[in-house]
Amino acid sequence: MGIAAAMGGWSARHRWAAVGGWLLFVLLAIFIGQSAGRVDVNEDKSMSGEVSQAASIIDDNGLKGAANEMVLIQAKAGGGGTTDPAFRAAVTDVINTVKATGKVTAVTSPYDTKAISADHRSALVRFDMLGDEDTAGDRVKPVLDAVDHAQARHPALKIAEFGDASADKAENDAFGSDFATAEFSALPVALGILLIAFGALVAALLPVALAMTAFLAATGVVALVSHIVPMSDTANSVMLLVGLAVGVDYCLFYLRREREERAAGHDAGTALRIAAATSGRAILISGVTVIVAMAGMLFTGIGDFKAMGVATMIVVAIAMFGSVTVLPALLSLLGEKVEKGRIPFLGKAAGRRGKRPVNSGSRFWKTVLRPVLRNPKAATVIAGGLLAAIAVPAFTMHTANLSLDQELGGSLPIIQTYDDINTAFPGGPDPAHVVVKADSINSPAVKQAIADFRAEAVSSGASKGPVTVTVHAKENVAQIDVPLAGGTDHDKAEADVHTLRDKVRPDTLGKIDGVQAPVSGETAGSMDFTHKITSSVPPVFAFVIVFAFLLMLLSFRSLTIALTSVVLNLLSVGAAYGVLTIVFQHGWGASLVGATGTGAVVAWLPLFLFVILFGLSMDYHVFVVSRIREAKMRGLSTKAAIEHGITTTAGVVTSAAVIMVAVFAIFGTLSMQSMKQMGVGLAFAVLIDATVIRGVLLPAVMTLLGERNWYLPRWMHRLPDMTHDESALPQPPVAGAGEPAGTRPLAPVPDRV
Repeated sequence: MGIAAAMGGWSARHRWAAVGGWLLFVLLAIFIGQSAGRVDVNEDKSMSGEVSQAASIIDDNGLKGAANEMVLIQAKAGGGGTTDPAFRAAVTDVINTVKATGKVTAVTSPYDTKAISADHRSALVRFDMLGDEDTAGDRVKPVLDAVDHAQARHPALKIAEFGDASADKAENDAFGSDFATAEFSALPVALGILLIAFGALVAALLPVALAMTAFLAATGVVALVSHIVPMSDTANSVMLLVGLAVGVDYCLFYLRREREERAAGHDAGTALRIAAATSGRAILISGVTVIVAMAGMLFTGIGDFKAMGVATMIVVAIAMFGSVTVLPALLSLLGEKVEKGRIPFLGKAAGRRGKRPVNSGSRFWKTVLRPVLRNPKAATVIAGGLLAAIAVPAFTMHTANLSLDQELGGSLPIIQTYDDINTAFPGGPDPAHVVVKADSINSPAVKQAIADFRAEAVSSGASKGPVTVTVHAKENVAQIDVPLAGGTDHDKAEADVHTLRDKVRPDTLGKIDGVQAPVSGETAGSMDFTHKITSSVPPVFAFVIVFAFLLMLLSFRSLTIALTSVVLNLLSVGAAYGVLTIVFQHGWGASLVGATGTGAVVAWLPLFLFVILFGLSMDYHVFVVSRIREAKMRGLSTKAAIEHGITTTAGVVTSAAVIMVAVFAIFGTLSMQSMKQMGVGLAFAVLIDATVIRGVLLPAVMTLLGERNWYLPRWMHRLPDMTHDESALPQPPVAGAGEPAGTRPLAPVPDRV
C-alpha cells in the first residue's frame, strides 16, 4: 500500500480525529503566527552588491534612513526667474510652511544648496520626513496639504511636491486597493467556476474551504519562519495565489476520482480507497515537484524571492497534506451528501450527462483526440511548431526595472511633478547616494577626497549638479547625493552610475586607505538587482529542471516520460516568454489588455514565471500521465491508454485551468504594468498548457513514441521504485460487454467539458 493510500485510509477510518486535528492545526498555526509576529525583509540589505553595503553602513552606525522629499518651485512661461522677489518670497513661504507641519526635518533653501536650474526658472526646497522611512508615506499628507496651500497662495508659480514618502502615498492611494480587489475577487471567481464544474454547492465548497484553511495555516507558519527568513507583502500575495491554485487543484483531483468511482458502481468506501491510491499519489508527486520548483527561488539570494519561495513551499506542503488527510475524512463523513445543494439547470444537466456510458469520457476531447491520435506526426509538427514560433521572440527579450512613469503611467499628478523636476534637474528625483565611511570623516585627506569626488562627478559628465554632501561627524559617515545626468533615460543613467563606480570613485575616494564608498540609489539598486537576477538564472533553471526530471523518473520509472515532461514544460514556458516579449516589449496588442508597450519585460518576471509555471504545469502533467500509466498497467494498449487518460482527466484539468486563468487574469486588469505582465504571462501559459500541451502535443508525442514511453535502461532498474501496482485496484462491479473484468479501465464521472 502506498503512502497516500495509507494516509487516506487512516483518515477515512478516523474521520473525526482527522478533521479535528486539521482544524486544531490551522487554529494553532494562526495563533502562534500572530503571537510571534512577522519579520519583513529589508529590501536594501536583502541582496549582495553596493546597495546592500551602503544600507549596512547606515544601519551599523545607527543612522536610520530618512524619506527624502523635495518641493519644486517653478516660474511659468513668461514669469520671473529665481531672482525675482515674488519667487524668493514663494521659496521662503514653502520653507516656513513645511516646517510648521512638525513632520519634517533638515529643510534646506535652494539658495544655500545651489538647487537652482540652469535656466534659473526652477528651484528645489529639500527636506526629510521625521520618523521611520518605511512608514513615511502614512505621515506625509499634512505636508502635501501644506504645499497645496502654498500653491494656492502663489498661483503665478508651480509649486508641487515629490519624494520617497509622497510617491509611496500616491502609489498606495492609486493602486493599493487593486491588490485587495484582486485577492478578494479570486475566491468568488473560483467558487463560481467550481459550481459550474460540479453542479452542487457542497462539492464546490470543499476545494475552496481546503485551499483557504491551508492558506490561513500557512500565514501562521510563515510568520514563525520569518524570524529566520524575512517575509514581505508580495510573498503573502503570491502565497495566496499559489495556495488557491494548488489547493483547488488537489481537491478537484481527489473529489472527481471519488465521484468517478461511485459512478462506476463502487460503494463509497471502495471509491474513496481507489481515489486515495491513485489521485492521492498523484497529489503527493505533484506537490513535491511544485515544492522543488519553488525552492529554486532560494538560489537567487534576493530577499523578496527567498520570501516568495519559502512562503509558497509552505502553503503547497500544507495544501498537499490536507488533500490526502482531511479531504478523505470529509468525503467519508459526507458520503452522498457531497452532492447536496444541486444548482438548478446545472443539476439537471449533470443528471442527463450521468446517463452516458460509464466509460464514455469527454465528448469534446474525444473529438479533438480523434485526429490527433490518427495523425500524431502532423499534430506534433503543427502544435509544436506553433508554440516554437510563439517562443521565438523570447530570444530578443529585454528586461529592466520599470521607471516610475512606466510602472504607474503619466496620468497621476505626482508623475507630472516627477517629469518636471527631472526636466529642470536631470536625475534630481532619483539621485545616486554615495555612502562614505572613514576612520575620521573630517580628516583633511577625506574632506579633500569628497570635494574632488563632487567636482569630478560633474566634470566627468555623470552629473550636472548640484552634488550635495551630508556629514554625520559623530559616526564618521557622509552621504554624497549625485543627480545623474541621464535622468529618466535608464541606459544613460546606468552609464552614469558606472562612471561614478569605475572612474570617479577610484580617482578620488578610492585613493584613501580605509575608506568605503558604495554607490547606492534607485538606479544603482536596479542595476544590482538586474545583475543578481541574471546571474541567478542558470543555477535556478538547472536546479528546477534536474530535480523535476529526477522526480518524474522515480515516480513513473520511465526515462522517456521524464524527458518529455521537462521538454513540454519548457516549451510552455518559452511560449509565455514569447507572448510577454511581443505584447509588453514590442507593444503588439498591448492595448487589448489595457497596457502600454514599455520596451521591456520587468526584470524579476522571467525567473518568477519560470518557477511558478514549471511547478503548476507539472501539477497537470503528473495527474494526466498517472491516468495514462494506470490504464496501461490495467491492460490497455498505449494508444487506448492515452485516449482514456486524456478524456477522463479533461474535465478536472479544464476546470482547474479555467480557475487559474480567471484568477491570474484578474491581476492582468490591475493598473501597475508589472502586475499586468505577471497576470497576462501566467494566464496565457496556463491556458496553453491545459489545452495545446496536455490536449494535443502530449497525446501526439506519446502516440508517436508508442511502447518507448515506458523505456527505462537496464542500469536504471536499481533506482528506487516509487510506482504502485494499478492492476491491484478493485474493479467496477459489472464489466462491460467484451471486456475482461481484470482489464477494464476506471470509468469517468460525467464531466462538463
